[in-house]
Amino acid sequence: MSAKLSIITITYQAEKYLERTIKSVLEQGMRSEIEYVVIDGASKDGTLSLINQYREHIDVFISEPDCGIYDAMNKGIQKATGDYLIFMNAGDSFADNNTIKQIIESMHHQPDVIVGDALFVDMEGKTIGLRSEVTPHRIPEKLTWESFQYGMVICHQSFIMKRTMAPLFDVTYRLSSDIDWEINCLKLSHKTIQLDIPICRYLTGGASVQNLKRSWQERYQVLNNHFGFWQTLIAHVKIISRGIQFAIKKGGKYW
Repeated sequence: MSAKLSIITITYQAEKYLERTIKSVLEQGMRSEIEYVVIDGASKDGTLSLINQYREHIDVFISEPDCGIYDAMNKGIQKATGDYLIFMNAGDSFADNNTIKQIIESMHHQPDVIVGDALFVDMEGKTIGLRSEVTPHRIPEKLTWESFQYGMVICHQSFIMKRTMAPLFDVTYRLSSDIDWEINCLKLSHKTIQLDIPICRYLTGGASVQNLKRSWQERYQVLNNHFGFWQTLIAHVKIISRGIQFAIKKGGKYW
């Protein structure tokens, strides 16, 4: 199969939310242009039964124990064969039914990276708002790896990377390897295209939110490795101050 875009979904014990993701992929159409890869961590609930209902639409499927989220995502990278790849994990979905068409059109310009905004949605799928509006993370006009000094400005579900250039995730991080991966991708990128549309509908309340303290600790370590101790320390003073101000403005809520 010669696909332009590999869509990778990793899942574990996600029978409640996975169908939302699968249907979103299928609603994009353009099956000759995409490859769908599903990596399951040997789920014990109804996830595998659900996947079997859609098995004919899934090009690559693996279900086996893994060593965490980023180990599974690495398996997806290694199994993908498309020109570009994007992660759309269980519960997440594309912003609308024309998203893939617009992504593929932008590929004609031969970028290394394509990015866009994200719509936050709750567990019932209700839209909360654009990530760039409901959090302090604004997408700069010209995105570079240095743009991540003050945190993760792009959701990994809105980040498309040329497959042959894509590094693997660092599995020593359990919750924040995605920001490290995006920084590494942008360090490799010679041409980045920013779309003026949201790419994904991002399900809030994932593993990093459920383990917020460890996620923050890992994020600090990631940024320290890329930006150095003093720059990261000063940046986090601003991050904390900005977060407090934003929460106060939002009536005590961060998002």
